[in-house]
Amino acid sequence: MKKLYILRHAKSSWEFEELSDHDRPLNKRGREDAPLMGEELASRNVKIDLLISSSAVRAISTATLVAKEIGYEPDDMVIDNRIYGAEKKVLLEVVQEAPADVDALMIVGHNEALSEFANMLSPDLISRIPTAGVVALEFDCESWYDISSKNAKLLFFDFPKNYK
Repeated sequence: MKKLYILRHAKSSWEFEELSDHDRPLNKRGREDAPLMGEELASRNVKIDLLISSSAVRAISTATLVAKEIGYEPDDMVIDNRIYGAEKKVLLEVVQEAPADVDALMIVGHNEALSEFANMLSPDLISRIPTAGVVALEFDCESWYDISSKNAKLLFFDFPKNYK
């Protein structure tokens, strides 16, 4: 069995006009929502073997805040430049390249690609993933190369507004 957690970055700031999109930080709400979702994942006993994040500042910040809450060492996070601006096929490639001994993987990135990716893999329709939203899927297979909607089960789809 393989478990995949698809996490959209938390709310980012548009305050600093001089920053590129890639370098935008989290805003106040994002800095609150990311640890909140980490706490909720921890309450579900989510444990991951590997966390792969987009190289964007807001994604790395979200990944770091969530990782701390679920007991994953942020320094062990892998940054993959392909996730920023990726299409769903590239996201699938990133996941399929995960080491075979990784049974629980979290990928942190951006919409619209993440929502499309989740819907490509989920047997159930996922609405647009909101900021700091997470989709959890379980696959009845031994290899990341074999994941598909045919062997997938939606475990949950959760987001901060469920707690506010």
